Amino acid sequence: MKPLKDTFQDRVGRAAEAKQKALDKLKAKPEIDPQVAAERQAARLAKEAKQAEARAAKQAERERLAVEKEAAAKAKEDAAQAKEAAKVVPPTQAELKAARDAKYAARKGRKS
Repeated sequence: MKPLKDTFQDRVGRAAEAKQKALDKLKAKPEIDPQVAAERQAARLAKEAKQAEARAAKQAERERLAVEKEAAAKAKEDAAQAKEAAKVVPPTQAELKAARDAKYAARKGRKS
């Protein structure tokens, strides 16, 4: 059982021992086999390439959708302009009076 009162030296000693134990454990770890490291790197590169391809496909899809959206907006705008141009402008009062007078004159011409 450890004593009730630790001195500073005791604590520093235990800290040094723990540090040395961790260092020994790290040094005891076996080195990575170069073949295994190469396999891991190849797998990582393949994964990164696949992710880059997916990102590129996603970006292309976004761009395609943006172009389609822009084309749809342009078509809608063109349709609205065509509809506006096709609207029949109501005749003015002077035009209505001229048409009435022409009908009256034609009717008078047939009767005489």
